[in-house]
Amino acid sequence: MTNQTTAAGSRGRFGGSRRSIPVSGESLVSVSPLLDGSRAVLCTPTVAGLDAREWLAGSGGTLARLRDEHGAVLLRGFTPLDAGGLAALATALTGGLRDYDNRSTPRRRVDGNVFTSTEYPPDQTIPQHNEMSYTASWPATLFLTCLVPAAEGGETPVADSARVLSRLPAATRERFERHGVMYVRNFGHGLDLSWQEVFQTQSREEVGAYCARHGIQAEWLGGERLRTRHVVQATVTARASGERVWFNQAHLFHVSSLPEEVRHELLASFEEDELPRNAMYGDGSALLAEDLAQIRAAYDAEEIALPWQAGDVMIVDNEQFSHGRRPYSGARSVLVAMA
Repeated sequence: MTNQTTAAGSRGRFGGSRRSIPVSGESLVSVSPLLDGSRAVLCTPTVAGLDAREWLAGSGGTLARLRDEHGAVLLRGFTPLDAGGLAALATALTGGLRDYDNRSTPRRRVDGNVFTSTEYPPDQTIPQHNEMSYTASWPATLFLTCLVPAAEGGETPVADSARVLSRLPAATRERFERHGVMYVRNFGHGLDLSWQEVFQTQSREEVGAYCARHGIQAEWLGGERLRTRHVVQATVTARASGERVWFNQAHLFHVSSLPEEVRHELLASFEEDELPRNAMYGDGSALLAEDLAQIRAAYDAEEIALPWQAGDVMIVDNEQFSHGRRPYSGARSVLVAMA
């Protein structure tokens, strides 16, 4: 059976015309573009009280197909899920959840492998990024649910990683693809996360073993000080789409991503190789300012802002789409699971 969506020509919440997207074998959900020109889609139930887990169980792989074909899927109007419900939905779709290892941001474990979203101060922007693309092993799918939307702001913008790549000049792409990206992190200054939190252990031996397994160069510098260097990919071929996509966090890790006053204070206190975190080309040379500007401009051009509503669930193919966070006021509670 092919799902009949809302009438063509009516306007969706995000400004896109709600043209029909056929959903084989499922008549309980309406599917429409999240925004004109975007592959991302919005799914809403056509009957009240529909549980996303029940729909997933009876829809013959529809949700997996939507994720693979469109990259990002927003479920809106379904029965709200708590942490356990989000874990059950994610596990049913993907087979299991992964822990948050080799951490880069502060989060709290809520239930099993369901975490709070990054707990940076609400006045800060989190730039676009593919989750854990600073590593050689990343989650394939992200699941986010909004328990409490912010009073103002707090959107989770997403961006099509293939379109971001296509906007970059050939010279920028070639530099990054030839060298990869080196991420340098310095622990033990009392700034950023501690190595104990990043690696979830108090044992230096376990840190060394983890780094050896994952190709991370680790150097103990005395006391609690640890420096790691890791050279990984700048682009990948997305498994679901077969497209080449921009896939790194060079612009986010680079010191230029920090607020100006923070950046100046850090650079006055530390040499560049001693900064809590920084990024460079994989050969160790400094990133060009024009390359970073091009990357940020490409993300800005492709961002789609998503006003959260309580009970929303966003499912993101982590290779096909990046995500971020806009500043907000008031309470905000968003949970995340990685599969």
